[in-house]
Amino acid sequence: PPRAAATPLEFVARDEGIFAIGTDGGDGTDRADGASEASDSRANRTNRTNRTNRTNRASLANPASGTQAANFCFDNETPRHRVLVPAHSLATRLVTNAEYREFIDAGGYRDPALWLSDGWALIRTEDWNRPLCWSEDLAREFTLAGWREIDPQAPVCHASYYEADAFARWAGARLPSEAEWELAAAEQRVEGNFLDSGFLQPAALDGSTRGETRTPTQLHGDVWEWTSSPYAPYPGFTPLAGSLGEYNGKFMCNQMVVRGGSCLTWREHVRATYRSFFYPRDRWQMLGFRLAKDEAA
Repeated sequence: PPRAAATPLEFVARDEGIFAIGTDGGDGTDRADGASEASDSRANRTNRTNRTNRTNRASLANPASGTQAANFCFDNETPRHRVLVPAHSLATRLVTNAEYREFIDAGGYRDPALWLSDGWALIRTEDWNRPLCWSEDLAREFTLAGWREIDPQAPVCHASYYEADAFARWAGARLPSEAEWELAAAEQRVEGNFLDSGFLQPAALDGSTRGETRTPTQLHGDVWEWTSSPYAPYPGFTPLAGSLGEYNGKFMCNQMVVRGGSCLTWREHVRATYRSFFYPRDRWQMLGFRLAKDEAA
């Protein structure tokens, strides 16, 4: 099977603080620094959220109306609110196929100490021993274009939350929270390997970028990134009225948040606040992950 030495995984330190995540509508009022919002009254934030919900109702009810633009967001992204984020470090890239292969070769699927209880029960019952689309000899993966040789430096894909969590524990790290992920993503432009590229598969970092950055890369596109955050409503969340309120609110139970979009997501659909969600056992979507640590790098 093809093997390649992975570029050492690097982490970038992130300071602790009180920051704002989520959105009140993407109308220019959202700010990256939560501390700067101290003077922003609750009434003003509520008014913006209500205005956003009205826009979203019109947009979802009548997609041809042209209102789906910069102001659009899903209701589960609201309201913008402050969170306490401890000091941590975030990996500068996604975990690769080569690194995940090392986890497999080290007996990762045979060590119960690495797995959450439900995850261990699942992999034993379902006889999981590799990502969903890998061949038994770990040399090929099944893609939308059929079988092809695994690219060792491409992001690992079709991994469940349980597998991502077990790998992180094996690597002496953890998965980032959605707040940690969003704060890093909000500092960058939305660029990456999206559906627009037509590649339809997670791609390895460009050689000119790999190993030469102290800024997180691959935050958008390639794979949806598992976070350690359960999918739950933000403080003050109000579902849209009527049947539209079922789009997100009724699913806020027993699922985990994923962030960043994937190679099957349109570029215009992605923003730093965009939240999606899957059950921990799901692997069918383009699902991958990056690592985080509690200690500063």
